[in-house]
Amino acid sequence: MDQDINKIYHNAFGVSFIWNEEKPEKQSPKIQIIFRDMGFYLTYYEIIQFQKQIDYVKSINPCGYCKGKERSRFMLLKTPCKQVDLAINALELRDIDDLITGTLFHLELDVYINDICKN
Repeated sequence: MDQDINKIYHNAFGVSFIWNEEKPEKQSPKIQIIFRDMGFYLTYYEIIQFQKQIDYVKSINPCGYCKGKERSRFMLLKTPCKQVDLAINALELRDIDDLITGTLFHLELDVYINDICKN
C-alpha cells in the first residue's frame, strides 16, 4: 500500500496522504485524512476550513483539558462535509488538531520548496 500513496503526515491518531493516481498538474489533489475509523477526502481549502473549526471548538471550550472531562465526548466538531459533525473529547481534539496542523505545514512546505526550486 505504501507504493500507492504519498504520505504527508501522521501521528498516533491518524494519517494524511495523497493517492499516487491523483493528477495534481490539472487541479489541486484531494488529500485523504484518516482518523478514528473515518476517512475524509478533502481539498487543501477544505482542510483550512477544518482547521478553523478546530480553532473555534478550542476557543469555546477553554476548559476542555480539565481533569475528568478529557475522555468524555462533550464537544461537537463540524467537518468540511456539511452532513458530518463529530462528537469528540479533549484528547481527540488535541490529536485531530495536531494531524490537521501537521498536514497543512507539510503541504505548505512542499509548495514553498517547489517555488524556490523554480527560481
